[in-house]
Amino acid sequence: MFEFRTRVFLAFLVAGLMGIALVNMVVDRRAFGSGGRDLPWWSGAVLDLAVPVQKMVSVPFDFARDRWTGYTALVGIREQNHELIDRLATLEEENLQLREALVASGRLERIAEMRDEFEIPMLPAELVGVDVSAWFRAALLDRGREHGVHAGMPVISEHGLVGLATATSRSAAKIMLLIDPQSAVDGVLQRSRARGIVRGIRDDALEFEFVARQGDVRVGDELITSGLGGVYPKGLRIGEVIEVEPSASEMLQTAIVRPAVDFGRLEQVFVMLRRGPTMELLYSAAHGDVSDAAERATP
Repeated sequence: MFEFRTRVFLAFLVAGLMGIALVNMVVDRRAFGSGGRDLPWWSGAVLDLAVPVQKMVSVPFDFARDRWTGYTALVGIREQNHELIDRLATLEEENLQLREALVASGRLERIAEMRDEFEIPMLPAELVGVDVSAWFRAALLDRGREHGVHAGMPVISEHGLVGLATATSRSAAKIMLLIDPQSAVDGVLQRSRARGIVRGIRDDALEFEFVARQGDVRVGDELITSGLGGVYPKGLRIGEVIEVEPSASEMLQTAIVRPAVDFGRLEQVFVMLRRGPTMELLYSAAHGDVSDAAERATP
């Protein structure tokens, strides 16, 4: 019985509200045609109540709309951010390549000058490995016999002498670095023309041994290859004298030389594709071609 009464009450309530709304619409329509009207107190109260209710009803919808708009904007910004990051990475890579190209161009320009100076063809090569042990200072190159590289050929960089190729395979070569203790180069000072033997003593220093009485050696003197010995051409830069040690004997004296090449940062080198007379005789004799080697070694 209670449920029946409730249903009847709700039906009359809905019908009454619909009737009031219909009457209100008709009155508003007539008032609009006559230029407007003032609402009665009961209609004004309903309208006043409808405003905050409408605001409360619209709050979650406005919140959801704002959040959705913010989300879509955030997605767009996120995609744009990813595009900017990719573009930045591309620009950094291009910048790095340009810097490497500038460095390489400087190297090639210097090597071109050296090629003209020595009139010897040169082959660029990359270091792919370094053997720095207590007894050896050697490096491995990515060029070998198929590229024209043979044992006994000097190896240089744009800064100066690097070493000597000592063994080759079809596509690789091993070089003894200038700083190797077994390396021995005949050097001469540009200023005083004092001659001596240069040997490796550690990674960042060489030892220049010269005749004490005849040697005019000073700190800052530039040391180059003398061309004697038939291994290296004359004029390759070896390094700079940084210390002259007191004479330990009446015959020989030593000086410490800083290498012109920074072996800790060495990446690219150039192989001089010609062996000196001594190396030509040495390696050709090992293969039994002494006569041919002597003819090639004779100027």
